[in-house]
Amino acid sequence: MLIPTRLKWLLPSSLLFAGLIVWLFIVPLHLFRDIPCSTVVEARDGQLMGARVADDGQWRFPAVSEVPQKYSRAVIEFEDRYFKYHPGVNPISIAKALARNIRAGHIVSGGSTITMQVIRLSRSRQRKLSEKIIEAVLAIRLDLRYSKDEILALYASYAPFGGNVVGIEAAAWRYWGHSADDLSWAEAATLAVLPNSPSMIHLSRNRDALLAKRNRLLHKLLDRGIIDETTCSLAVEEPLPSEVQPLPSYAPHLVEYYHSTAHGKRTRTAIDLPLQIRLEDVMRVYNGRYSMEGISDIASVVVDVPTGDVIAYVGNVGYDSGREGAQVDIARSPRSTGSILKPLLYCAVLEEGDILPYTLVPDLPVNLSGFSPQNYDHTFSGAVSADEALARSLNVPSVHQLRKYGVERFKSLLTEAGMTTLNRSADNYGLSLILGGAEGKLLEITQMYASLGYAMVHGPFSKEKNRLDGSFPFHDRTAIWYTLDALKEVNRPDELDYKAIPSVGKIAWKTGTSFGSRDAWAVGVTPGYAVGVWVGNADGSGNPLILGAKTAGPVMLDIFNLLNRKGWFEEPYPDEYVLAEVCRRSGHLKGPYCNEVDTLFLPKNALRSEACPYHIPVTITSDGLWRCSASDAGAHTVSWFVLPAAMEWYYRSRHSDYTPLPPYRPGSSSSVGYVPMQFIYPESGAAIHIPKQIDGSMKGVVFNLAHSNSDAVVYWHLDENYLTCTENIHQIEVLPTPGAHRVTVVDNAGNTLSVSFSVTSGDMR
Repeated sequence: MLIPTRLKWLLPSSLLFAGLIVWLFIVPLHLFRDIPCSTVVEARDGQLMGARVADDGQWRFPAVSEVPQKYSRAVIEFEDRYFKYHPGVNPISIAKALARNIRAGHIVSGGSTITMQVIRLSRSRQRKLSEKIIEAVLAIRLDLRYSKDEILALYASYAPFGGNVVGIEAAAWRYWGHSADDLSWAEAATLAVLPNSPSMIHLSRNRDALLAKRNRLLHKLLDRGIIDETTCSLAVEEPLPSEVQPLPSYAPHLVEYYHSTAHGKRTRTAIDLPLQIRLEDVMRVYNGRYSMEGISDIASVVVDVPTGDVIAYVGNVGYDSGREGAQVDIARSPRSTGSILKPLLYCAVLEEGDILPYTLVPDLPVNLSGFSPQNYDHTFSGAVSADEALARSLNVPSVHQLRKYGVERFKSLLTEAGMTTLNRSADNYGLSLILGGAEGKLLEITQMYASLGYAMVHGPFSKEKNRLDGSFPFHDRTAIWYTLDALKEVNRPDELDYKAIPSVGKIAWKTGTSFGSRDAWAVGVTPGYAVGVWVGNADGSGNPLILGAKTAGPVMLDIFNLLNRKGWFEEPYPDEYVLAEVCRRSGHLKGPYCNEVDTLFLPKNALRSEACPYHIPVTITSDGLWRCSASDAGAHTVSWFVLPAAMEWYYRSRHSDYTPLPPYRPGSSSSVGYVPMQFIYPESGAAIHIPKQIDGSMKGVVFNLAHSNSDAVVYWHLDENYLTCTENIHQIEVLPTPGAHRVTVVDNAGNTLSVSFSVTSGDMR
């Protein structure tokens, strides 16, 4: 087939032209891809919080997308007046530069445009004629691909400004201590002339030459009508900066965190800088006070509840002080949790329906396979309402709740709620999980409290509405409401009563102190904010003054005083709860013999809860005794509030309104199954380990019994063998042999009670 002569040259010409077009428009996508940048962290309004130097030792902030107008006008006037009009190369400028170089006999001018300088900065090659030609070609290609504003932004971002300062943002902060957006005309003109010869003329060398150069540019701007005479006069009078300014250093631990996770990038945080500054002031005051008492470190976090954003962050105080431990970011460090997780367990058991908000729960001495939790004050209440147990941070009721709820289940719930530190097995944590046996991070725990508040602020959870994408494990807002309501009753270290002083305000908060007084916690939440505080020593050393309520609590309350915390959480919606009658005395669902009840809105699973077991029908006989039959003349039946003997033993000393049953009428049988005594230790089915002492001997264990009748005599038997009898205080020391056993007690009224237990022995470790 013959190809027409006309097409023989048209096809290759077309291909050549297409190749030329492609070549002209293809520019490397990342001109400065391999150049390291500083890590820059900003507050939510764009204010600089802190930065870290780039890996090559340069202060080079990540590239800007826009150039301040003053700097733009100044640098174009000084470097490339026709920048907006030429195609990347200015032939007239090149010709003039060539003529000047010929007259001078050496290179005195390069005729480079701003676009050509961008190419030169990105290539960092030796300046030769061949390189100049390459720069010119690449500049044309760059001009075809990028807008003039983009090219100018690249120049401003990577131009050298003397020393190890690169780019307009770094220069503005290092030389004047503010953003490039706030440059004055004098400052903009200074930065415009600096890159011209930064190694010869800069702030610490040839200052007079630099000043003269700047002022000439200012007069050029006046001649061009860009600035007026007054502005020029004032700008000329401005002195050059005398020394390099330190960069801002707010929330330095947070800046360091982003330096490790967003290395060499610009990060805009949600930090409220005015609040951050005030928070750091408060923390310094408390640190000065506590450091005199041997307490070195303190951390705090403030979370905005409606958004979930961290708006203030102090990982520790004295970051640059040189104090040992000051650079440890406590807010992200695992620390023993103390009692700070108790509200989450309380909320979980409410949501499950295991208890109601005011259910009486046992607060008794207990020994669970050698684990004997104690309350902080080493006293027991016998029985206490669940909400009061939480407000008072009683350990024993929490252990009982966790035992019933399940350690594995609670561990999973905490992990789902946001704790990342639970890396041991549930068996390893055991029941101590609720008393500080685990470690948590202040940031995560504060966010968990904030999530409880978020649930109340935003209504029912849904994947579309919940910022946690449906992962937060608490879904019953009624249970959450009662949890927060109980926490607002926590005793304040300042002894202020929010009910009496409106300005104090309501806060749902909890404190915690770890074993050995190593960690003091206080975390609180309102509809607006969640605040978490940790106080202690970064090295883990204890101090008897490190107490949640006494050291962390006051700091947290002072931080809340910085915040606008109007109002309180609204009650749940009607479709989120059930209405039920509750025994006023026991807090259980109304039983058949409860005579005083309240109708309450309750979590939806509340109807699974147990009916009141403490109100029983009692027949009082004519002689003042009681029995369960009304056959005697003059006898009458009443409802009586009766606690189990062990609970009663402690409860009655704190409640003068508690009336124990009168003596039981001998010879009658109790149809309600009431037994006036109860083992405190051992529990039924207990596994008791008796260690050998260092000298090889074995020490007995103490069995403890409570009896509702203070005058009762109790007879003790072990495996059918009589041991002894006790009066008033029913305790005996027993040394049983290894194996299964049964202890039986009989009182002088004929009541009998037995428990089975097992014993193991071994060397004392």
